[in-house]
Amino acid sequence: MSNLTPGEPAKAQSGGWGETIRVIVEALLIAVVIRTLLFQPFSIPSGSLIPTLLIGDYLFVSKYSYGYSRHSFPFSAAPFSGRVWAGEPQRGDIAVFKLPKDNETDYIKRVIGLPGDRVQMIDGRLRINGQPVQKVADGTVDDRDAFGRIARVPRFRETLPNGVSYHVIEREGDRGYFDNTVEYVVPPGHYFMMGDNRDNSTDSRDLQSVGYVPFENFVGKAQVIFFSMEEGTPAWQVWRWPTDVRWSRLLQKVR
Repeated sequence: MSNLTPGEPAKAQSGGWGETIRVIVEALLIAVVIRTLLFQPFSIPSGSLIPTLLIGDYLFVSKYSYGYSRHSFPFSAAPFSGRVWAGEPQRGDIAVFKLPKDNETDYIKRVIGLPGDRVQMIDGRLRINGQPVQKVADGTVDDRDAFGRIARVPRFRETLPNGVSYHVIEREGDRGYFDNTVEYVVPPGHYFMMGDNRDNSTDSRDLQSVGYVPFENFVGKAQVIFFSMEEGTPAWQVWRWPTDVRWSRLLQKVR
């Protein structure tokens, strides 16, 4: 039953433009809070983590896993240094971090060396603190060779000292540029990061380009693939989704 009295004009139930703007602002603030404190989406533009992550994967990174630094905020704008509510990265985590060289570019790699660790590659075999990491041949996968051509490359299962196990590939066998290195000693408060595509990854083995990553530069831990498109297909081309979405990768946990 209406509460209007005879002759009383009906009032609009909507708040008009003011109400619309308020809702938009609130939605934006909620999105900023979620992106800053909880989860941030990232896309994979390179093949350095093949076969774990593919070009065209879209994933959520948990910002709270390692606590918060100035790099947890948009444009690294927070006015403080160090980390608050810190949770230390674990060996084997796949993490997003700001490239130490410019503190701006987002990189994503696997945590291999912890502070104080000695890390070395000898004939394509990873060694941590003088001990070879278990590495077992496990078939082949498709990847691109040095000339960009599709080729079958060897795949291996690597198991770190803490039991974390994952696949790596060796495009150039044991003859890659970083398959034999000096022994790296990870400084306090830093981490040694590597890609799973061992012969096609610019990572901590390259001290000039990446090097050791300060804990402060960590953005978050990769958690789940929420979308994935074939390489070269933009996500906005929805008419190509039926054939180009990698349906089997959706909601796949990142390990």
